[in-house]
Amino acid sequence: MLPKILRPDAKGRITLGPTLTKGISGYVVTETKDHELILKPQVEIPACEKWLFENKDALKKVERGLQDAAQGRLFKKGSFAKFADDDIE
Repeated sequence: MLPKILRPDAKGRITLGPTLTKGISGYVVTETKDHELILKPQVEIPACEKWLFENKDALKKVERGLQDAAQGRLFKKGSFAKFADDDIE
């Protein structure tokens, strides 16, 4: 990507545009000792899914399952209805 000059508007805002912000919910901004700004893109996850990223064993199993599915390694195991808990909110 070639360097690009971005100019602030009257309120001091700089627009990055859709190419640099696609899929990004925010940026962490770090200022170096030379007053350069470094933008680190961030994405957010729902709080109810946070546990998965904190549980490395479970995350590896999910990733392996996604790889298996992508490569067509699927098995029909029948209905799981007997395990359903209708009391979950």
